[in-house]
Parts: sequence; C-alpha cells; structure tokens
Amino acid sequence: MTTASPTSVDSVPIPLDDDPGGGVLGGRYRALTLGIVSVVLVIAFEATAVNTAMPTAARQLDGLGLYAFAFSGYFTTTLFALVVSGQWCDRRGPLRPLFTGIAVFGLGLLVAGTAPGMWVFVAGRAIQGLGGGLVIVALYVVVGRAYPERLRPAVFAAFSSAWVLPSIVGPLVAGAVTQHLGWRWVFLSVPVLILLPLAVMGPALARSEREHPAPRGADFDRRRTRLAAMAAVGAGLLQYAGQRRDLIGLLPGVVGAALLVPAVLGLLPERTLRAGRGLPTVILLRGVAAGAFFSAEAFVPLMMTSQRGLSPTLAGLTLTSGGLTWALGSWLQGRPGAERYRAAMIRGGLVLSAVAIGGAALVLVPAVPAWVAAVAWGVGGLGLGLAISSISVLMMKLSPPQDAGANSAALQMSDALGTVLMTGLAGVLFVALGGGSMAAAHAAGEGGGSPGAFAVVFLTGAGVALLGALLSGRVRGRA
Repeated sequence: MTTASPTSVDSVPIPLDDDPGGGVLGGRYRALTLGIVSVVLVIAFEATAVNTAMPTAARQLDGLGLYAFAFSGYFTTTLFALVVSGQWCDRRGPLRPLFTGIAVFGLGLLVAGTAPGMWVFVAGRAIQGLGGGLVIVALYVVVGRAYPERLRPAVFAAFSSAWVLPSIVGPLVAGAVTQHLGWRWVFLSVPVLILLPLAVMGPALARSEREHPAPRGADFDRRRTRLAAMAAVGAGLLQYAGQRRDLIGLLPGVVGAALLVPAVLGLLPERTLRAGRGLPTVILLRGVAAGAFFSAEAFVPLMMTSQRGLSPTLAGLTLTSGGLTWALGSWLQGRPGAERYRAAMIRGGLVLSAVAIGGAALVLVPAVPAWVAAVAWGVGGLGLGLAISSISVLMMKLSPPQDAGANSAALQMSDALGTVLMTGLAGVLFVALGGGSMAAAHAAGEGGGSPGAFAVVFLTGAGVALLGALLSGRVRGRA
C-alpha cells in the first residue's frame, strides 16, 4: 500500500513513489482510480444530458430569456462551494466534502427536474453548483495526496477519458428521453446513477484517507468563507442586472461589482488578474480557457435547434466530437516527454479553441452544412484537452503540499468565475440582440430573425481564447 511521509508546516502527507513501475490502474492505485473516475463519469453524463435537454426545458418553461442564467447559475454557487471545499479538504480530508457534494448535487437535479417555472429551475441548477463545487476540489485533493507526481498527468487524462462514453451516449439517451418522455426525466434519472460511484469509491477513498490523513484541529478561515459568499452574491447580482437591462437593474449591478471585485482579489493568488508569472497566470488561464469555450458551448444546441431545425438529439450530438477529442488531447499531454512542452500545449490548445468557436459560428450561414459545427467542436475539444489538463498538472507542480487544497480551489474558482462571467456576458448580448425572441419564433415555426445574436456570442468567446493564448508564455516562473 501507499506509504506517506509527513512534510511541510501542516504535515500534509506526500505519497512516496516507491513503486516506479506501477501505473494508475496498477494494483496499488486501481480501486482508487476507478472510484474517482466513476464520479467524473456521472458528472460528465449529467453535463452532456443537460446540454441536450436545456433548449427544450427553457422553451417549455417559457424561460428563453433566462437560458444563459440556467448555466451560469450553476457556476455562481460553485464559487462559494469551491472555497468551502478547499478548506474542508485541507483540514479534514476530502472524503466528507466529496460525499456531501454528491448528495447535494443529486438534490439539485431533483429540484430542477420538478421545477414548475424557470426561476425554480435555475434554483435547482444553483443547488447542483453547490454540490459540484464540493466534489471537484475534493477530487483534485485526492489526486494531489494519493498519487505521486509522475502519475498525475495520467490521472487527469483518465478524468478526460471518462467523458468519452457520456459524450457518445449522453446526447442520444437525453435526446430520446426528451422527445419521448419529456425533458424532466433527463434530470430525474441522473440521481440513480450516483449510486454507482458511491458503491465503487467508498472503500478505496476511506483507505486513502487513512493512509494520507489531513491535519486535524484547524478552523475554517472565516475571512475566505466571507469572501467566497461575496463572490457568489456579487456574481449573481451582476447576472440579474444583465438580465434586466434597465435602470432598475443598475443598482444590483453596482452592488454586485462592489462585492465581486474585492472578493476575487482576496481569493485568487496574488497577481492573478495581472497575469503574474508562474502560478498566477496558470490560475488565470484556467478561467480564460473555460469561460471562452463553455460560454459558447452553452449556445451550440440552441443554435442548432433554432437556426438549423435539428432535433434535440442531433443538436446534442453536435457536441459529441468535443468530448472524444478532449480525451485525446488530455491523453497526449500525459505522454512521456510532454512535460517540457507544457506552455506550448496550453498556447496551442487555446488557439484551437478559438478556431473551433469561430468555426461553429459558420453554421449560421445557410449554405454551410450543419455538420461543420461538429467538426469545429472536435477541434475545440482537442485544444481544451491539451490546455486544461496541462494547466491542472502545472498547478499541482507549482503548489506546496500544504496549499494543494487552497490552490485547487483557486483553480476551480477561476474556472467557475470565467464561466459565470463569460456565460453571463453571452446571455446579455444574446438577449439584447433579440436572441430570446428569435429563438422562440423559430421554436414556434414562425421563422425569421437575424443570426447576429449567436454570431456575437461565438466571436466574443473566440476573442477571449486568443487573448489567453497570448498570455500563455507567462506560465513559466517560480511558484
């Protein structure tokens, strides 16, 4: 079994690499790897299923104007949960926040699946965000504590590989369920799948926590918890103000900004927003990469159903190529010898992401075949697989052991914050340019409407991805 040696100020154990021939599926790590990958598998299936069902849910709940809010609401509450989970993991170990997060995630699915209106649906997505934030940081801490550095790229590649099957099956299943049983069953059926990872990973994670115990007795940092709450409330107010787009929305917009800016400055590593060399830029680029790609991805199924008349199943399958190539990109970055090319893989990945987002917008031209969007998203998935996994590996490499939880939380917070801000901005632009009423007209079979709202959303995401590529050279530097 894995032995541990207490090191650092907080005596956080570091796994000793006394079995250099073992891999992530070797006898020593097999149970733990299968357990945590099964969690990612469920999260991946939920994400692909929700992307497929969301356009139908928004229309039937008369909530196309809040379409982007249903995505960004998830990441808003995640901002708070990430900080809580990071502290919880650093002080008590990852087991409890992981299992608590899974339970809360399931509760959010039930609320969304039974929602009578769009605002309740958004509330369910927000509850999901709380659970998701607890889970993802706990998984990163498990990787940092239980696996030696040489195996971490392979673990992150396994995370990405867990998206392959859901990317293929998820849209087909969710589309069929949405068309024949109703979109609600997409949300109500996923909690049953949570039972699988609970059964698989329980013993393995309990054993890992015994072998790598967290320091006991430390209290939560109340200041960081308050800052996390400020960030979540501030982001929510900004999104609400963006949806209002009138004088009434000005006050919550100002209050939201006043809460969000100091909270972000206090929670992220120093010099993050200035792209300081090393860890600050690594953290920043996670938000840039995720925000650019996922804000555009949220609108791809809606574009394919409203602009090209595809069924929910076919619209969801447009994103399948991205899941497959994401796994390929993540696998490539974990190959022997790839370590020396980390900065280049991040830069190249962001460029591919920008090309993909711009390529998807070409489908707005009637003469361009609809399958071009699937090809473009395959290019983007490859780029994000290279960039996101490399960013995760660099974060672990630049983090002292006692800060693994806090820096994992900061990385995920940057991810969530970038997605919240970019998706919120995309939603404001989309509604302001008449996208909500246009999509509703297409859904009713009335036709008409300019594709300009979608074009602006995609081109904005592509521009942000290119900006990240320009900053990628600054990931090299001292921790």
